[in-house]
Amino acid sequence: METGATSLLVLADSLAFHGPAKAMPADEPRLWCNIAAAELGCAAELFAGFGWTTRDAWWALTKDPRLWARLPHASVVVLAVGNMDTLPSPLPSYLREGLRYLRPDWLRRWGRKAYLWAQPRLAKAWGGRPVALPPRVSVRYLEDCRSALLAVRPDLRVIAILPGVHRAPAYAGVHTGYLPQRRAIQRWAHYHRVPLLDLAALIGGHVLSGQGNPDGMHWGWAGHEIVGRACAALIREVTEDGRSGPVSA
Repeated sequence: METGATSLLVLADSLAFHGPAKAMPADEPRLWCNIAAAELGCAAELFAGFGWTTRDAWWALTKDPRLWARLPHASVVVLAVGNMDTLPSPLPSYLREGLRYLRPDWLRRWGRKAYLWAQPRLAKAWGGRPVALPPRVSVRYLEDCRSALLAVRPDLRVIAILPGVHRAPAYAGVHTGYLPQRRAIQRWAHYHRVPLLDLAALIGGHVLSGQGNPDGMHWGWAGHEIVGRACAALIREVTEDGRSGPVSA
């Protein structure tokens, strides 16, 4: 194995496991994390969920014993979160997440339909604000993850991403939070010398030209291949050169 890694540990949102038509099992070989791992001669361990923000990654890191079990076997951790943090969140997260607890069933279905109806309209009317997580909070959680990982495993390589772009009707195509989040992550990564995988630069054209999922957010298999190969190249560059500074593939 070129990097010496026995596994590639990935904390991510649904961009890591959703294909051009639907969500896929974590071991689907066409997913970008598995493509990257195959190129590096190791296995990918994916911990991810729909709508995961940097806060969810922190919660997984601190609360999921399955992740703790895989951490000793990883040589590289990819913090592939931050995309969802940038999206308009016209209603508080706790209200959105709380819809699943509504009873009876008809009320839960009504609440979900009402939210899906209101979300794009409010996103457009309010100019994409507020976002799911403000940049300063996102960066705080990224740093919490990075410092906690290195406290347990000082030999780990930690890589992060610059968020991708979208054309999602569910958010009325609004992405006001993108640039502030991008700049905040760049500053954090520069200060802590964290290599970065720039999703917008890699497959922004793929998403915005409609080559991905019809939802305007998730990727086609060509997008997964581009990101997977770029991730492997970045990891190989960082590990072979002994570099720890910010690098964009």
